[in-house]
Amino acid sequence: MPEIPAHARAVIIGGGVIGCSVAYHLTKLGWTDVVLLERKQLTSGTTWHAAGLIAQLRATANMTKLAKYSQELYGDLEAETGVATGFKRCGSITVALTEERREEIFRQAAMARAFGVEVDEITPDEIKARYAHLNLENVVAGVYLDKDGQGDPANIAQALAKGARQRGGVVAERTKATGVTREGRRITGVDWQGEDGTSGHIACDHVVNCAGMWGRDVGLMLNTNVPLQACEHFYIVTESIPGLTQLPVLRVPDEHAYYKEDAGKILLGAFEPVSKPWGPIPDSFEFDQLPEDFDHFEPILEKAVARMPMLAEAGIHTFFNGPESFTPDDAYHLGLAPEMDNVWVAAGFNSIGIQSAGGAGMALAQWMQDGAKPFDLGDVDISRMQPFQGNKTYLMDRSTETLGLLYADHFPYRQKATARGVRRTPFHQHLAQQGAVFGELAGWERANWFAEEGQSPDYAYSWKRQNFFDNVRAEHMAVRENVGMYDMSSFGKLRVEGPEAEAFLNYVCGADMSVPVGKIVYTQFLNPAGGIEADVTVTRLAETAYLVVTPAATRLADQTWMMRRAREREAQVVITDVTAGEGVLAVMGPNARKLLQAVSPADFSNAVNPFGTAQEIEIGMGLARVHRVTYVGELGWEVYVSADMAGHVFETLYEAGQGMGLTLCGMHMMDTCRIEKGFRHFSHDITCEDHVLEAGLGFAVKTAKPDFIGRDAVLRKKDAGLNARMVQFRLTDPEPLLYHNEPILRDGEIVGYLSSGAYGHALGGAMGLGYVPCKGESVEQVLASRYQIDVAGTLVDAEASLKPMYDPKSERVKL
Repeated sequence: MPEIPAHARAVIIGGGVIGCSVAYHLTKLGWTDVVLLERKQLTSGTTWHAAGLIAQLRATANMTKLAKYSQELYGDLEAETGVATGFKRCGSITVALTEERREEIFRQAAMARAFGVEVDEITPDEIKARYAHLNLENVVAGVYLDKDGQGDPANIAQALAKGARQRGGVVAERTKATGVTREGRRITGVDWQGEDGTSGHIACDHVVNCAGMWGRDVGLMLNTNVPLQACEHFYIVTESIPGLTQLPVLRVPDEHAYYKEDAGKILLGAFEPVSKPWGPIPDSFEFDQLPEDFDHFEPILEKAVARMPMLAEAGIHTFFNGPESFTPDDAYHLGLAPEMDNVWVAAGFNSIGIQSAGGAGMALAQWMQDGAKPFDLGDVDISRMQPFQGNKTYLMDRSTETLGLLYADHFPYRQKATARGVRRTPFHQHLAQQGAVFGELAGWERANWFAEEGQSPDYAYSWKRQNFFDNVRAEHMAVRENVGMYDMSSFGKLRVEGPEAEAFLNYVCGADMSVPVGKIVYTQFLNPAGGIEADVTVTRLAETAYLVVTPAATRLADQTWMMRRAREREAQVVITDVTAGEGVLAVMGPNARKLLQAVSPADFSNAVNPFGTAQEIEIGMGLARVHRVTYVGELGWEVYVSADMAGHVFETLYEAGQGMGLTLCGMHMMDTCRIEKGFRHFSHDITCEDHVLEAGLGFAVKTAKPDFIGRDAVLRKKDAGLNARMVQFRLTDPEPLLYHNEPILRDGEIVGYLSSGAYGHALGGAMGLGYVPCKGESVEQVLASRYQIDVAGTLVDAEASLKPMYDPKSERVKL
């Protein structure tokens, strides 16, 4: 065992491929005092039995960037370290057995081109030419990625570990992290125990949880929430097959199977629809296998033998069952834990750890070095996880589904089926009784759309128009033409209070917070580069109290951002999450004022309650606070009511609305209306790497303020000019649908991709937002081009605008 130092800049807990990658990349940045602690041997948890598939294409541009980095790194690692990684670019094929799957993989192929990944859509005959052993029955199409590959997972990890050692890092095997010392929000040291009876303590500046399927328990030791669950993962390896040569990796997601040729044998793996959670993990676990369950695997094998007839002749050499860790949303956990200020996480890789490890280790190391994300990592940022999601019962239930979702149809709007109903708004039962069809976000059950009488209140998924398309259109037009009401209770509500509340928010926010009581301000939290960390409204409730309203999914991240800034400045403020304390009903549409006047004696006129102001009101027999703002581009109010009176206020508004055609609406309507109005969606259209001026949100930044985060970057961008602009698009053909990531073509060349998409029911076509490069160009030059959107390989003409296509002067919100 190597000598373990008494102090380290970073202690990494866990010696799988992820921990080894973090150690490798930290030392590459010059962190020589890095210690990796592995309880047993390197790779002995999950890494050693991973299939080693290395694919470039992921669901978003930045996740694809990380996967591409991994395969490029592995290609060079052997030369650097002398450790054979077994990496080879054999290519990969994904086949579709249905028209719906074909649309999915063709949309992925279009997305790949926008992300700079080489990809080809191929016919069944072209699939057969590359994979002669495949039975083409029901095969309708495929996609081929030439630079995808496979490698030896254990050796990749060993090569990364050796690279870390060569640069001064310490890798200590058979050395368990047994405890920590803590001061407030920092871990100051890690206790360790060697299998040889030695023990010690490492004082440290940072701790990184790379403990894989032990990540949740290590997280608890470090006072952090790391929701993940081990599941059984099955594959078989055949006997040697005479004449079998190198083949591309093959995925047949409609049959839940993948195939890999290795040394003249075939490995057949499965991501079955209903998986098997596993645990607790024995203390002795090391390179262990789990009991065989042939009955569980047999349905996969039967389809595989029909799909690959040579398997019928090949004997089974190995039937393997080993554990892998899965997260509640099938995205891995990366980043600075919200509960602590020096505890980092890289865990829960959902069976894509090998292809992700290189990029994830690089991104986390850079984040640790700079104190800021190197680019948008919102998909995997650990701060997206809600505190309740660490609940063991919840994780066990959800993990029965998440493994299978890897190969499920990834339909738009697809909802998780398991672990539902945890968080419900005060209006949940009222909405359910009226036909609400619920979706889940951050654990919240949210009414997404409303079924008509006699219509099944369930999703029927498709890449085409889904069964709720007409329902959402009716809700959309009700808000545009009359009045609609929907539940916004899930949005985060953070009270910022104290004698320095105004000064603190002026430092954190781009807009001016020195406003009268009752004023509502739309603003962003900016980072030092001018990127957008949060997109919020701030209402001044009193001289020393403000309410910050955030998207539901980012409430914890936004609260954490503010709390860290408050500690840095030693600001005299208290920041409290009050989300569950109030229900919120949005009343929107040209007749919103009429409805509110019917239930309240308050004055809702422009003179008393103009746009962007709040007032306390009586409503029915209760009390509420109304905020005159909108995310749908119409006259309207958000009605905030304490949870105890929420039911009464809903009934009061609903009953009063029956005589004027009040329509209950859902979240899908809110999305279709906001995209017509060109309103940005945080995490899609605006992220930490999108400059606030290029996002078209300069109006919300007040550089006359002397000191706020991002001010210098905004001024520099004003001087230097924009490199890109957020552009709104509408397809001229009303039939195709847009979701996000569709490539944008300008005069025939791909210049970007849509950051979000939805159908504009009032404007009669699918719409999207996306950034278009414009360095040195005027607005007129940007708009003079011909624009097309690539929809699953078909180019569709699109109108482009820098102003909102719906109500460009915002006259309707001020009626």
